[in-house]
Amino acid sequence: MVKTTDITLGIIAKDLKKSPSDALVIGVAQGADGPVLLSNPLSAKAAESVAGSLQLLGITGAADQVHRLPGLSETGSGILVLAGVGKLSDGGLNEEALRRAAGSAVRQLAGASSVTLAFPTASLADVAAVAEGAALGAYSYTEHRSTKDGLKAPVAKAFIFSDVDAKSAQPALDRAIVLARAVNATRTLVNQPPSHLYPESFAESAKELAKGLPVKITVWDEKRLEKEGFGGILGVGKGSTRQPRLVKVEYAPTKATKKIALVGKGITFDTGGISIKPALGMGDMKSDMAGAAVVLNTVLAIASLGLPLKATAWLCIAENMPSGAAARPADVFTIYGGKTVEVLNTDAEGRLVMADGIVAASMEKPDAIIDVATLTGAQLIALGLRTAGVMGSDSVTAALKSAADRAGELVWPMPLPEELRPSLDSQVADLANIGERNGGMMTAAVFLREFVGKNGDGQQIPWAHVDIAGPSFNNGAPYGYTPKQGTGCTVRTLVAYAEDLLAVSA
Repeated sequence: MVKTTDITLGIIAKDLKKSPSDALVIGVAQGADGPVLLSNPLSAKAAESVAGSLQLLGITGAADQVHRLPGLSETGSGILVLAGVGKLSDGGLNEEALRRAAGSAVRQLAGASSVTLAFPTASLADVAAVAEGAALGAYSYTEHRSTKDGLKAPVAKAFIFSDVDAKSAQPALDRAIVLARAVNATRTLVNQPPSHLYPESFAESAKELAKGLPVKITVWDEKRLEKEGFGGILGVGKGSTRQPRLVKVEYAPTKATKKIALVGKGITFDTGGISIKPALGMGDMKSDMAGAAVVLNTVLAIASLGLPLKATAWLCIAENMPSGAAARPADVFTIYGGKTVEVLNTDAEGRLVMADGIVAASMEKPDAIIDVATLTGAQLIALGLRTAGVMGSDSVTAALKSAADRAGELVWPMPLPEELRPSLDSQVADLANIGERNGGMMTAAVFLREFVGKNGDGQQIPWAHVDIAGPSFNNGAPYGYTPKQGTGCTVRTLVAYAEDLLAVSA
């Protein structure tokens, strides 16, 4: 079961003593001549004293730097926390800097029951950014600990000190809770060990998370998958004793003006199959289902927000294991819809399950299809650990980049060079599942494009592929509002994309 606990968010307008908390957080920036104390609710005398001590205390204002001081009687808080926000841009603090600073402070103050965040918030957008950061920072994964002794619980309450009217800010606070709930549920699914999260239990988790929301869940088991011809999902999953699943999550409000389909890779564990991976780092392959977790929770967030848009998620779920029943290199799979694929490498399995999902999504002729997958190691080589690659139709990739910028997530559009397609030619089938090694992230996207269907005008449905192999799982130190292991990346971008789509069509 995936458990989510929401932080409580509120606005404090004036007297801090009327809403005391365990910690008062104020911001420090990196200025050209040293640390700069940002605007805050301290008295002029107290602020001057703190500002004059920054360098002696070794405070630089660098992002993620959190320094605790004894509380001041005038604030009603137990401790005073100086949180770094990074370098000031020409326009001051941007929303993502606020989001990360708030998230970093809340994350590092785990164990405190309540905090007051007094970052500069001149606008409703600033308040929204601080709220999102706080809600995203209040996360921990302790489900499989036999004892909670020594573990610090996430901050339960965050008050935002701001002159912005509390009533007008409430929708932003509510949206922040919805987004954080979706991101944190995604993180928890990714963090689940493969002993507990496998195709059948993933499908059950989808049902559990959807309870109380106006969504319809349909599950294809292995018998229905075989009957209807989902050869990619079946072929990848047949090496495991835990049979594959296809899960459709559909939110269809009566006043929907747009229709989007999201397809997610859900390999609950990837050994590579017969083309087995090296043992080093294989444990991280529990995260190979992140794309399916992302699209599931994106649709649930869209439903929670009540957006007038039809959104359907297709979760393509299998476990890729080596066994006497597993697919072999040189096998041929028949994908849903009839195209055949020669499997030259069983470790290029994600694109095979995704092909089934993309064809199924295409048959409903949505306005756009977006697929999300931890698809290639080449993504990490091209774009590193924190930036997702986006490829496909210009109209969709441009809109996704804009949405990601607004959400504060890192994506970068990549081309789909036509010279890559011939490398996918097969001697025995319609195409092969691997091709040109150089530019492998783009080759994988070219493969997926082969399965995108046509709309009612006979044109290819607008489509984009998002490769999140790097940013979906954090093996390094926590930063900003991002914890170790599952990050929940791309959920906020996809929700912002849906909101932008509605704004354009309004």
